[in-house]
Amino acid sequence: MSLISNLKPGGKHGVPSSESRDPIGYLVAGLNRLAQTDLLDKVRLRKPAEQAVFSVTRTGFKTMTNASRTFAKAGKGGQPGARPTHAAASGVFDLTPGEDEQMLVDVVSEFADEVVRPAAAEADKACAAPDDVLKGSLEIGLPILGLPEALGGVSEERSAMAGTLVAEALAKGDMGLAVATLAPGSVATAIGLWGTDAQQKTYLPAFSAEDGTVPAAALALNEPTVLFDVLNPSTTATRSGDGYVLNGTKSLVARGDSAELFVVGARLDGKPVLFLVESSTEGLAVEGDPAMGVRAASMTKLVLEDVKVPADAVLGETDGSTYTECVRLSRLAWCALAVGTGQAVLDYVTPYVKGREAFGEPIANRQSVAFMVANIAIELQGMRLLTYRAASRAAAGKDFSREVALARKACTDKGMQIGLDGVQLLGGHGFVKEHPVERWYRDLRAIGIMEGTVLV
Repeated sequence: MSLISNLKPGGKHGVPSSESRDPIGYLVAGLNRLAQTDLLDKVRLRKPAEQAVFSVTRTGFKTMTNASRTFAKAGKGGQPGARPTHAAASGVFDLTPGEDEQMLVDVVSEFADEVVRPAAAEADKACAAPDDVLKGSLEIGLPILGLPEALGGVSEERSAMAGTLVAEALAKGDMGLAVATLAPGSVATAIGLWGTDAQQKTYLPAFSAEDGTVPAAALALNEPTVLFDVLNPSTTATRSGDGYVLNGTKSLVARGDSAELFVVGARLDGKPVLFLVESSTEGLAVEGDPAMGVRAASMTKLVLEDVKVPADAVLGETDGSTYTECVRLSRLAWCALAVGTGQAVLDYVTPYVKGREAFGEPIANRQSVAFMVANIAIELQGMRLLTYRAASRAAAGKDFSREVALARKACTDKGMQIGLDGVQLLGGHGFVKEHPVERWYRDLRAIGIMEGTVLV
């Protein structure tokens, strides 16, 4: 019997009652819906009929942004929004997931194994996430993982640790599909962390909708410039009347062709600032931006030409502090994705080298091979500990700038080496698409390049 089918209210190992639920327990309660669907039993790796339209694998595309949804203004303008409280700090360096966190990880891991992993190769080829995967991510509550309970989410406390564990578990299935499914929730989390009362009440109800109409949304910080400095974006915001005018180009924007809301980074009065931009805003256009890796996330360019936004479109502070925190939380998310993908490499090459024979014995018997596998495991554990340490400090509301810098450095260097060693261990098999290691190698090279797109 699967783990998901065992999640039943009231049992010893079931979902906690409303009186006893811990923060993550609220999400687990929602996960029960997945057990009632036939999603896991009827997954089909379809070849999207719209591939001819969304032909980014060859020639790319250019289109106006999705303008199907109108977000009705609500809430009190200028008033601070609701904020989740920080997790209690025990003072003990214990990174063992709590009971509810572990239950959440188990459910997401099963989703990654049974839904994400089988769809990964076709999604990478098509540069698009299958509908079944996107639908499943909504059913297990990914868009509302970082929202406080008061805003329709699942957390009473800051959930950076839970988000890190979820990102790692999803990336073990596939990094590209993990990014595609986490992107909308990243925007919701940003609004939950820094949005005003009006911004939260205008946009967040759509992310907690139970009718399957959760909007695609994208965090756009990256830019296609040489020696790009994320803290000094080239995209500009200038004051105009009672609002702002944005100009520039953002790159590597996940699912930008279907996104209905963007969080865009731009320079205002010399400081980096975040802006909420609806897809229906005049002057926005999307172009295909297929990359070497993370292809299943449908990467795009977002072109802004004299895009006018109102004064209340600013998300957070205008002194650069909100933007900087966003960058750090994004880098933390990419570290978690690197750890998950690195674990996938280790889990794949270990049985391979034990079963692959050369000169009458398994190649694992050779020290050069055994040492390489051991080195993957050692570096992966170092990456995980640094990432968890940064996540735990972020969840507790402590300064985690040093910790996330160390984690990103380790995940950038060692993650790429893990991908390279994985390909090397498979020999000729590591170079062909019959085995997934070549895809994981391409994905792991994104860690030191990507800025924004996802956050925890």
